[in-house]
Amino acid sequence: MQTNESSENYLETILILSKTLPVVRSVDVAEEMGFKKSSVSVAMKHLRERNHITVTKEGFIYLTDEGKKIAEMIYERHEMLSDWLVRLGVSKEVADSDACKMEHVISKESFEAIKGQIK
Repeated sequence: MQTNESSENYLETILILSKTLPVVRSVDVAEEMGFKKSSVSVAMKHLRERNHITVTKEGFIYLTDEGKKIAEMIYERHEMLSDWLVRLGVSKEVADSDACKMEHVISKESFEAIKGQIK
């Protein structure tokens, strides 16, 4: 399950969009992330090659089981770290920004320890 921060951000964005949209397309990802569609297309190609997503001939993007596993892990980290920072008195905006950075570098051990303290 080796991925980089950029791939994790794309997978997380696809997961989040799939919760609110009937189908997710590259243009939706580009709009959500503030990127050019051409940049997103290149990233989608890499995610397909790593078997993290599938793309239908109509351009609908779906997470594979492996892609969904990664996306859900990153999303859980983001939500929990952001909530924890807000509880510590950090503003929601700063907490979201910091959680987005932390979610990619925190070890599983450290995250589980924080998670255990929060719950």
